[in-house]
Amino acid sequence: MSDFNWSKEAEKQWDERSSGWNTMSKEMWKSGSRKEIAPFFAKHVELNGAVCDLGCGDGYGSLKLAELGYLVTGLDVSEEMIHKARVTNKGNTAQFIKGDISNLPFENDSFDAVLAINSLEWTEDPLKVIMEIQRIVKPGGFACIGILGPTAAPRINSYRRLYNEKVICNTMMPWELDQLAEENGWGKADSLGVYKRGTDQMPIGSLSTELRQALSFMWVSMLRNNK
Repeated sequence: MSDFNWSKEAEKQWDERSSGWNTMSKEMWKSGSRKEIAPFFAKHVELNGAVCDLGCGDGYGSLKLAELGYLVTGLDVSEEMIHKARVTNKGNTAQFIKGDISNLPFENDSFDAVLAINSLEWTEDPLKVIMEIQRIVKPGGFACIGILGPTAAPRINSYRRLYNEKVICNTMMPWELDQLAEENGWGKADSLGVYKRGTDQMPIGSLSTELRQALSFMWVSMLRNNK
């Protein structure tokens, strides 16, 4: 496994998963776990701004942002996903390129904000990605980063790391993301918790941040670039 190449392996696996993912993605953004993300994003990022969708997948998140009026550039490691994203966004101004979010092909201060939903976990070095995002986002701009919470499905994609095997999923917890960001030049502007069915009878809003994070299916942090 010494010749394991994270980026190439991630591309291979996401190319293979692209069709199955595409059937789920639309529902997630329209009525499922991701339906609140675009409105949450728009609360903080001015419309018509330049936005980069990192790990854009099949482009439904990019579509939601483009429909709101943002100038969207999507980037994904999978060629198959990029193809699907272009089809999904046919007719709007969103653009898509293939690339690794650990080494972004953009100039410094190119964007007003970044969207990265369930993509930071799929990198070999999350801190490097956070620093790359800081580089391309203007001072005072935003990064909206979503990661799976503790109540999401078991991380079968990362489990084999416990056998010291190389995997392409780098599981982290919401509080780890927040601390990593705050220690490296980002300020927390807001957060959004997404919860499974069955928690609607619980007083989520009255719980501490730590407990809300512990119950979350997905945790979305809105971070401000303090560089």
